[in-house]
Amino acid sequence: MTEFLLAVVSAFWLGILTSISPCPLATNIAAISFVGRRVGSPMKVFLAGLFYTAGRTLTYLVLGVLLVSSLLSAPAVSHLLQKYMNKLLGPLLILVGMILLELIQFKFSGSGVSEKMQKRVEAMGIWGALLLGVVFALSFCPVSAALFFGSLIPLALKCESGVILPSAYGVATGLPVLVFAVLIALGAKRVGQAYDKLVVFEKWARRITGVIFISVGIYYCLTQIFGVFG
Repeated sequence: MTEFLLAVVSAFWLGILTSISPCPLATNIAAISFVGRRVGSPMKVFLAGLFYTAGRTLTYLVLGVLLVSSLLSAPAVSHLLQKYMNKLLGPLLILVGMILLELIQFKFSGSGVSEKMQKRVEAMGIWGALLLGVVFALSFCPVSAALFFGSLIPLALKCESGVILPSAYGVATGLPVLVFAVLIALGAKRVGQAYDKLVVFEKWARRITGVIFISVGIYYCLTQIFGVFG
């Protein structure tokens, strides 16, 4: 039980780290700002944040259920995962840690919101935030892809939890969105101040997490692959 609770906390932290990474954070703020300019009242801006968060959470939940259940339901794949998951976790954690520390970098250009999508969101009003949440959740950048596919899904497979862990991850990706929805409703100046502080926090949080991932990955490699400390 303690191990599973630790996994839930880890999934939640991965979601937080995903949401405050530069690319997802920029799209999150852009989405809420876009919807917020068109719904008028501060309460509706906050509701837009809730709907946007719900869209992201639902997307990650569906992806998690599909990926985990499909992999675990195939006998051959399930057997291989049970046999080799601990050995795979080490190299995976090291790889994700190197991406977080920017030792490995990928060129990425976000597609943003197309004109057609903007018109559709406008037509849907506050419900457009739900659609944007789904769209931006599926728009993986290198860091978010590494955290979701390289960390969360292996963790969910190890714990055989395709619902709770992806849900915790999804909810966490929306928390900063709700904070910024409130700030946008109160005033643009506060958004800028909060954004600057969050950028500094994200840099150190990402670096510390990267070092932890690499350290734990090395430990898993030594114990599970090379048999050291065994």
